[in-house]
Amino acid sequence: MADRDVEQTDQRGYVPGPWWADLGTWGAAALIVFGGLAAAWVFFRLPGTPVEPSSGYYGAAKAIVIGLVTVGCALLGRRRTRAAAVEETDQRERA
Repeated sequence: MADRDVEQTDQRGYVPGPWWADLGTWGAAALIVFGGLAAAWVFFRLPGTPVEPSSGYYGAAKAIVIGLVTVGCALLGRRRTRAAAVEETDQRERA
């Protein structure tokens, strides 16, 4: 393998994350909407629809699921952060 084929980083142990890792809540919502539009596109057999509709539905379902998981993780992270902040405030008031 040539050196140009390997991604070089300055930090050891750096592993690039998946492309959807930094979408955020709005990006995930947009991905869900895009998946729904893709499923509708396949349902109505508009131009560009694959010969086998199941492969089109599979791609749309993957987009929807990635969006749902990402938005769920983002909202769960916000909830945990908010709960930790409230707990910290309660501990300060008791002291």
